[in-house]
Order: sequence, then C-alpha cells, then structure tokens
Amino acid sequence: MSWAPSEGECGTDMPSRLIICLSLLYPVLVYFGNRYLPPQVLALVLVLLVLGRRTSGFGVPVSLWSVMGGLLLAVLAFGLNDSLPLKMYPVLVNGSLLVIFLSSLRYPPTIAERIARLRDPDLPQTAVAYTRRVTQAWCVFFVCNALIALWTAVRWPDRVWFYYNGIIAYFLVGAMFAGEWMVRKRVLRGYHA
Repeated sequence: MSWAPSEGECGTDMPSRLIICLSLLYPVLVYFGNRYLPPQVLALVLVLLVLGRRTSGFGVPVSLWSVMGGLLLAVLAFGLNDSLPLKMYPVLVNGSLLVIFLSSLRYPPTIAERIARLRDPDLPQTAVAYTRRVTQAWCVFFVCNALIALWTAVRWPDRVWFYYNGIIAYFLVGAMFAGEWMVRKRVLRGYHA
C-alpha cells in the first residue's frame, strides 16, 4: 500500500524542491533548531516533511507505513515536548529504504537494476546479476546506517547525532554511489569487450 498525494495536492516543482531541501537539512534543523525552538515547533517541520514526500527518491511511492511512522514520531515529539522522536526520523528513513530495497529483491527488477537501466536499457544478464548484488549491499548499508543513527540518537549527545546524520551519513551514501558507479562501469566494460 502506498501513499502519494496527487499533483494538485503538492503543486509544482517549488514545493518538491522545498521538501528535498528540508529532507537534506533535517539534521541541521533539528540540531540548531533545538537550541532556539521547542520540539513542538520542530515536530511541525517533520509533519510538513512527511506529508510532502511523494517518492522515496528512487521513484517508488512513499509507503503508508512510512508516512504513519513519521507522523507518529512528530506526534510523540509534540506531545512529549522532547526531541528524541525527532532524532529517530533518520532511523525511520533508513528502515523504509531497507524495506524498498528488500522488496525489490523479492519482486524484481531490483532498485539498482532500475537505476542502471535508465542509462543502459539493454543490460546484459551479468549486469543484472551484478545489480542484484548491489541491491543486497545497499540493504546491508541501510541496516548499518539505521543502527548507527539509532545509537547516536539514544546514547550520544546531540552534537554526535548531528555530525553522523547530517554529515557523515551523507558522505557514506555518496561514497557508496560513487564506488558502485565505478564498479558498474568496469562490469559493463568487461561485458562489451
């Protein structure tokens, strides 16, 4: 089951860009906003973010469970006037991405194959097998990232949570994408040779 607002509900590209910026800057907003704003105000930002997302970033509609999880975190932050539920949002995001990638392993094509076919629609079977392993690697990444995000949220100071979720995790995602792209080029070059 998925939840995706219609075009009329979200408008044009400007609201989408705002949601993307909010998503990327979420750790910054929570960390610095927590110094000047009560968690209840930041919970409203989370509601805007959760209700404004239409896809997971991989063209897959955001699941109803993911939306409900985000809204539950916002309600807890608002009701308890506590920032811990806000800091759990990266855990939810990683868990949601894990479910998407795992389900694509069960019901192919995998997410990595879909992305690879955007550039090369006629993927050879060896490349399809490779994209399956890439999807499995991303699943491991999302498990590890979710566990570290959880650990930084409940066991470490806000500063550590911010550095990991607002800087280090983004660097790791970028390194993972870059590494996979370089290996995929080598795999495809070997096939075409």
